Amino acid sequence: MDKNQNRDTLQKSKLKVAILCGGIGARLREETEFRPKPMVYIGDRPILWHIMKIYSQFGFDEFVLALGYKGEIIKDYFYHYALMNKAVTIELGKPRNLEIHQCHEETSWKITLVETGENALKGARIKRLEPYITGDTFLLTYGDGIADVDIDELIRFHRSHGKMMTLTGINPTSRFGELKLDGDRVISFSEKPQTHEGFINGGFFVCNRRIFEYLNDDDRCDFEFGPLEEIARMGEMMVFRHDGFWACMDTLRDRDYLNSLWNENQAAWKNW
Repeated sequence: MDKNQNRDTLQKSKLKVAILCGGIGARLREETEFRPKPMVYIGDRPILWHIMKIYSQFGFDEFVLALGYKGEIIKDYFYHYALMNKAVTIELGKPRNLEIHQCHEETSWKITLVETGENALKGARIKRLEPYITGDTFLLTYGDGIADVDIDELIRFHRSHGKMMTLTGINPTSRFGELKLDGDRVISFSEKPQTHEGFINGGFFVCNRRIFEYLNDDDRCDFEFGPLEEIARMGEMMVFRHDGFWACMDTLRDRDYLNSLWNENQAAWKNW
């Protein structure tokens, strides 16, 4: 490995990936009555796993998960990850004699699971991750969205402009927060736009830790309403335009669509 490759590896190792995993997911009630929304499955793995694999393939293996509703299910999944996903030999009566026969590809993942409150809004959840985020920059995304975003290009773009935040903008618009742009600079952010034109917030953020100054520990602290609007007004938000695949799992129809893509080997987000 040459010096430039080594430097790139060190930079990546310092960027943690924060994922919001605490919402109830009311529109998926048939699923989320029993599990948190990020644990709804695509194929034989939860969507949260798919999101983590997207980042992992770019070398980002340190995750900080903001837990809330039924967070114990996420903890249990990762605690028993090898046991549930690989062949094992168990000797009854001797619980310590557990042999796992295969090594999974996720051995490098380091996962910090943080209880951020069952009723907290997203801003409060992110604020409560602050003690676990090291370095000046971190990655942030939602626990229900997948895309074929080039994470390396996203980070290079963020470093090129020096602003507080980069979000990934996708098109066409829908219900996820419309962006008004001046070039690549976001001049306004509207979480519930009255019109449906231009780019919308697709998540996959790169953030300077200064954003914690715009959040607080109150359960009522939102992220999109208030903080993102203020950061955009200040000229500190830039958009990384993504013209490729993006989807979220918000309804049963979304779940079925993503599963059909996966089962038909059409999963554009699968970069592994």
